[in-house]
Amino acid sequence: MSGCANRIARCAAGFAAGRIVGLSAALFIVLPGVAAAHHSFAVFFDTDSQLRKVTGLVKEFRFSNPHGVVTLVVKQGNHEIIWRAETNSPSILRRRGWTQDSLHVGDTITIEGWPARDGSNYMRLRTAIRADGRPVGTQPTPQKE
Repeated sequence: MSGCANRIARCAAGFAAGRIVGLSAALFIVLPGVAAAHHSFAVFFDTDSQLRKVTGLVKEFRFSNPHGVVTLVVKQGNHEIIWRAETNSPSILRRRGWTQDSLHVGDTITIEGWPARDGSNYMRLRTAIRADGRPVGTQPTPQKE
């Protein structure tokens, strides 16, 4: 190989090795955070306490990964408070009969779920019932008493 071709080959090999090292370093930094981001809902929600029910108007319904979220405006006395309920992922919700159009802004629903451990107006959704008594999607397996 000529001297010029030899230098080009060494430069290309060094460039490829640098990219592999850089990519490996990036994965080493990012992947532990991704693995830690997935959590048991029992970490944030009190599965030992009684289920909580809240009735209000749908302010927002996000049908997105990793978990959907239902946001309600709930009247309490003379003022309104916001409640949020975390759902399962859209893939699980679809298997239970939900779609991105299951809830609309202004719908009156009652949500039931496990309250947040920190006492905030946040819960893990177990069921959602429309004002006329029909469930949103299919009902979960009954809880053991």
